[in-house]
Amino acid sequence: MRYRELGRSGVRVSEIGYGAWGIGESSWVGATEDESVRALHRAIDLGVNFIDTARGYGESERIVGRVVRERVGDEVGVATKVPPKNGVWPAPDGLDPAETFPGEHIRRSLETSLRTSGLDHFDVLQFHVWNDDWVGRGDWLETIADLKKEGKVRLFGVSLNDHQPDSALALVRSGAVDSVQVIFNIFDQAPTDALLPACEEHGVGVIVRVALDEGGLTGRITADTTFPDDDWRNRYFRDDRPAQVEQRVAAIVADLGIAPDEIAETALRFVLSSPAVSTVIPGMRTVRNVERNTAVSDGTPLTADQLAALAKHRWQRNFYS
Repeated sequence: MRYRELGRSGVRVSEIGYGAWGIGESSWVGATEDESVRALHRAIDLGVNFIDTARGYGESERIVGRVVRERVGDEVGVATKVPPKNGVWPAPDGLDPAETFPGEHIRRSLETSLRTSGLDHFDVLQFHVWNDDWVGRGDWLETIADLKKEGKVRLFGVSLNDHQPDSALALVRSGAVDSVQVIFNIFDQAPTDALLPACEEHGVGVIVRVALDEGGLTGRITADTTFPDDDWRNRYFRDDRPAQVEQRVAAIVADLGIAPDEIAETALRFVLSSPAVSTVIPGMRTVRNVERNTAVSDGTPLTADQLAALAKHRWQRNFYS
């Protein structure tokens, strides 16, 4: 496993982190706690030292905390997220920070996360939505500073609204944030326009989520793919979307001259090709997924020709809506 700096924080994180939404047994159907625990342990065995979870991920915080507490002697950083008090995702313009992240709500959510996980601190505490209207307003920054002083939080970050990478440019430039979490993949390359350069300039760490497009960039989504009714992907990949994805992936495979089963590896290498990226956090619900994804951290970059070809495969859309 290779490691990178998380911005200016002085913290080194594994290039491949662990996205722990899928193991929470809430929105994703098919996860089991036994396999999730095995997968987390295997990831740590293979050098993963950064796990991303959230208050809103079902049982995820509890399962992650259980594994981290079992790994006595291993330095494993855990990031969690505070949901907005008003429960609105994503955060639209015009909201007051007192409605979304008042200090008392941040503290209460963190205390709940600490109790649930059994941990004594989180390495990164993130707001689960963000809007730059809140820079310089509210008591959230003061609360974060207090929590850092109390040793309950090491770093502060935000998770950006889906497909809105420019929604935190003012925050990044303010110096008030240690990391941002953003969707960045072969389809959604918008972060390269402004966000990633700003993060490099201001020393802000970048945590990349959805590098595999919720499964779209694994090569396993075809026109005939369906999901259980209670799996959230049934909505994400509704109507003719699976067929659209299959066509787009086939075009990438043809352009690069790779095998269809190499698309996931290529998608992760694409994200890691950016020096601004600190870590990418694919969801990994099985030991097999862990072993395949962590193997990508081998220092083998995509070529300039491959990156130039992939730059042509931008696909602006929002399947979350």
